[in-house]
Amino acid sequence: MAFKQFGLAPSLVAAITKLGYTEPTPIQAGAIPPAIDGRDVLATAQTGTGKTAAFLLPIIHRLLAEPRGTIRVVIASPTRELATQIDSACRNFMAGTPLRCTLIVGGAPMGPQERAVVSHPDVVIATPGRLLDHFGRAAQYFAKVTTFVLDEADTMLDMGFLTDVKRIVAKLPA
Repeated sequence: MAFKQFGLAPSLVAAITKLGYTEPTPIQAGAIPPAIDGRDVLATAQTGTGKTAAFLLPIIHRLLAEPRGTIRVVIASPTRELATQIDSACRNFMAGTPLRCTLIVGGAPMGPQERAVVSHPDVVIATPGRLLDHFGRAAQYFAKVTTFVLDEADTMLDMGFLTDVKRIVAKLPA
């Protein structure tokens, strides 16, 4: 099975091909079709099996078909390092498209992150605490979010982020 069999946008298939991916992994083959259909997906797989692509590819595919100009996707990650990896993958998959993602994490200056949020990226990748900081300062920019990804949910909850996750979900549109 090739990635184009999922019906992904041609620019997305081109980015995947340019990155050297030819065949989807089992987690991708199982998660991409229902996610493209807009269904909720809960998946687990070992590190290195392609989970990030399994959620990013259908998200980017859907974003390409929708009007732009507002944050539509929020991806929460338990650590800066993982959030940075997701951001890198997102940028690679978005190459050749008009879509943009931005990274907001603790330990980085707030000013540039605020400017990035108000510039209406399509996707925001964040750690929970810094995401809540931005909700407090610029909640209106998150009013049209349609997709929320809780990456490494088990790790996030093990690290004590349950209260933060509940606060984030409460601040996002239903």
